[in-house]
Parts: sequence; structure tokens; C-alpha cells
Amino acid sequence: MTEFIPPGTRFIDLPSPFPMKRGGVLHGARIAYETWGTLSPARDNVILIVTGLSPDAHAAANADNPEPGWWEAMLGPGKPIDTNRWHVVCVNSLGSCKGSSGPASIDPATGTPWRLRFPELSVEDVADAAAHVVRALGIERLACVIGNSMGGMTALALLARHPGIARSHINISGAARALPFSIAIRSLQREAIRLDPDWNNGDYDDLRYPESGMRMARKLGVITYRSALEWDGRFGRVRLDSDRRDDEDPFGLEFEVESYLEGHARRFVRRFDPNCYLYLSRSMDWFDIGESCHGSTDEGLAAIRVEKALAIGVHTDILFPPQQQQQIADGLRQGGADATFLPLESPQGHDAFLVDIARFGPAVGDFLREL
Repeated sequence: MTEFIPPGTRFIDLPSPFPMKRGGVLHGARIAYETWGTLSPARDNVILIVTGLSPDAHAAANADNPEPGWWEAMLGPGKPIDTNRWHVVCVNSLGSCKGSSGPASIDPATGTPWRLRFPELSVEDVADAAAHVVRALGIERLACVIGNSMGGMTALALLARHPGIARSHINISGAARALPFSIAIRSLQREAIRLDPDWNNGDYDDLRYPESGMRMARKLGVITYRSALEWDGRFGRVRLDSDRRDDEDPFGLEFEVESYLEGHARRFVRRFDPNCYLYLSRSMDWFDIGESCHGSTDEGLAAIRVEKALAIGVHTDILFPPQQQQQIADGLRQGGADATFLPLESPQGHDAFLVDIARFGPAVGDFLREL
């Protein structure tokens, strides 16, 4: 059981006890975050980034850590999220293993990892923890909250549960509720982990680690993060060279796409805690913004108050399809926001916001320049 904390990560303690939406409390918990840019004297130039399931708080290089971050091309001086103008804060989600408290963290009451004793995690808990970071940093109101993928859910929960916390919102490939297809995929990912005998009801270590289950979970995820169009254009039906095939395994890797998935999965499995993966994955399945007002999803969106919003979707995204971002824009508009839905033609599916900066960069940059 290991946490994977980037160099230069900062921490803010959560209040103790920290109540969880579905019951239970945390004691001695913390949230990891990083910052870029200069805070204005009026403290009115702050952008908060809330992330997808697996990223850490290191979205881009900064003074504390010069290594490139997961959104390096989007964030920095002169980039779409321009740190010459904006003071940017990125938080690692509660429940993760990248510095914030989660199942891999030590429970101060026992001195041992939480594992499955960690309280049931909801997206709303992630949002409440992020809101505490904002307040602890002395920020009364954000200029904008940006959420990608699961972060899009977190951002909506943040806005619903903490009215007035942000003037504007950019929702990128996010959703106001989980759809059956994405629930089904995540269910299979969790099952792959739990059926690995080395998972052992969450009680594993580095020697007995559910590697096969994590590999399968990651492969399923990566398949849905990109589009069939990209898989075809990138790999086609190209077969592996003979020296890269295992001739002793009649059902071994044969195609380049299989080799890519295997390599990607193996790089991931020891860099993310399986129990954290289970908790965060399930939190997305449970999410429906309508619960915030005890009504429908559309009513939950209409109850949110922001001045301006942009929801960006991708036609080739099968995991968070563009009708979900359309729903976000329509719902926020019903609540009085100047809200726009922007569908993009990127061939790269759900992960396009990480790689297709040529399309996403201008959309994000133009919105922020108009604030």
C-alpha cells in the first residue's frame, strides 16, 4: 500500500471531524494541492481545477516541481489558462492516493492504512474537500472552477453545495449524472480488481498485489478513453514483429493495439492504489446533481447559480457523450447563467482534452479572456 505524492505538493488539513455524505467521518485528513501564478491583491483572480479519477495535483510545472504536469500544454504563462493573469489552484481528489487522504492513507486512530474502513466516498465529499481548500487559502470567490471528466461532476457538486463560490464554470467532458454505459464499464473495472485473488478484500501489499485485476481495469478504461476512430487510424490491423510475440502462448499478444494496451496498463498498475480506484470509480456511479435539490438532474442544474459557463464535449466520446455536456449547458442556462455548449470534432474521444490542445486550448482561452 503506497501513496504516490509528486515533489513539491502542498497540503491543507480538513476539519476534524470531516463528515461524509453517505455517513461516517474522517479525522486527521488532508488534501493535496499545487498553485501557479500570482494572487491579486483583491484575491479575485483564482481558478480552481478539479480533476478526473487518476491525476494528481501537479497539472503543470511550477517553482516547486519543474517536471511537466498532466495538463502542461494548457496551463502556464501565455497558455490558454494564462498564469500571467490567473492564480491557479489544482487539488488532488479526496479518496485518491496522490497526497490527499484516501483508502491508502494511514488512519490516525489505528496507525494502519484505512483500506476498506475508509468511509463510503461520494463526489460530493470530493467537492466539499475542495471547497475547504479554497476557504483555507483565504479565497472568498473563485473567478472560475474548471472540471475535467470526473472533475466535471465534482465542479457541479461544488457549485451546488457551496453557492456563490465561483463566478464562472468550465465543464470539460463532464456529466451531471452517470449514464448506464459508463456505470457498466466501471462496474466491470471494479469487478476485475475484486476478482483478483491478491486483492484479498482490500488487504494486499507490494508483494501480494492485485496486478492482473488492475491491468484489466486499466485496459477497459483506456479503451473507452479514446475512440474507435483513433484506434483504427493509430494502429489499424498492424501485427507485432515476430521477435515481439510470445510463440509459446497461442493466445498471446499479436496486434500492435494489444501491445499498446498492455504497456499502458503495466505503467499504471503500480502507480495507483487499487482500493482508491474502487472508491473513486463508485463515487462517479452514485452521482446525480439532482440529489442536491431532491429533484431531477435538470432541476439540480437549474438550481446552480453562476454568471457564465462553458460546457465542452467531444463527438467521439463514448464514456461522457456530448449530450451530457449539452444537458449541463441547458440546465445552467435555466438557472440564469450565460451558458454555452461547445461540441468539438476531435477524433480522440474522452481523453481529447488531455491531448487535443489545438481544439481545447482556444475554447478555454477565449472563455477566460472574456471574464
